[in-house]
Amino acid sequence: MIRISRPALIGLMALVALPFLVRFLFASSEKYYLHILIQILIWSFIYTGWSLMGRFGLTSLGHGAFTGIGAYTSVLLWNILGLTPWLGIPIGVALAAAVALLVGYPCFRLRITGHYFALLTLALTEFIRLCIVGLRDYTGGSLGTQPARAGGGVSLHALQFEPDRVLSYYIALALWAFGLYVWLRVDRSMDRYALDAASQDEDAAASVGIDVTREKLKVTALSAGMCALGGAVYAQYQMYIGPETIAGLGVSLNIVFAVIAGGLWTLLGPTVGAVFTQLLSESLRVGIQGSGFLKDWLGSAALALDTAVYGLLLILFIIYMPKGILGTIMEWRGKTRSAGTKA
Repeated sequence: MIRISRPALIGLMALVALPFLVRFLFASSEKYYLHILIQILIWSFIYTGWSLMGRFGLTSLGHGAFTGIGAYTSVLLWNILGLTPWLGIPIGVALAAAVALLVGYPCFRLRITGHYFALLTLALTEFIRLCIVGLRDYTGGSLGTQPARAGGGVSLHALQFEPDRVLSYYIALALWAFGLYVWLRVDRSMDRYALDAASQDEDAAASVGIDVTREKLKVTALSAGMCALGGAVYAQYQMYIGPETIAGLGVSLNIVFAVIAGGLWTLLGPTVGAVFTQLLSESLRVGIQGSGFLKDWLGSAALALDTAVYGLLLILFIIYMPKGILGTIMEWRGKTRSAGTKA
């Protein structure tokens, strides 16, 4: 059983009250600020799902494929068969986990790790994206598609809630809290120690009775399933999905960048990464769109400026802040306390 500390409980209560604070402070722009908060929470969940693998040395560049599988499975089952997302989302999660196991099993059995594993998962992302584009009669191709609206956009049966931003916020908040719960369960389980040992030396881990392949498959399936769930909820909230917005290579790279920026080995690191990247993305979008100088100087290339900034920041984080924002802050606090104790 996971106990909630008093600071964590106070923080959770503050998050529960946040929509009312936004309504009080930004009444005229309430929907906009709630939209930013919802985006942060949903992507925090997805980033937390990726970090389950990344923290054990399983660097995947293919999680954009899993978010896409979750999103497109639930939407297409609803649009084509009329199957409620209450059933479509679990099917998408199961399908993503199955694909993860299908790809992961030969990799882990043959000990394909490091750069080679990253490249293989990168190919998986591109394969899923091309499948989505190729099946344009069903998926809308590169233009994307929308879930068929029901009940004016707010429907329990269709799991549609985008017009009601406050309801959307609490659903996203519950999803985020569930992601933290899963992270903690893994962190406090025996699997964590087995995966830590396997990430250091597979032969040594196997020699003490650890089934390395099974442990890696378990965390891979769990990570893929969480990302698929996040992708499906994102689709139900946005009421639009496209191969570049939920399933492309850019999605995979953004996931990796956000977790590294926030802190890979800490519980709230992915959440800090989501806050950082979402605010950065929104600031760049507003800044680029509102800058006549950039548009005149760079033309249409200005639209890709945010990607260049992401790449530069990723390099800087890896070199100067390998533990991420939150990890670096925690390390600095530890050194400060240690120095104070010695003094």
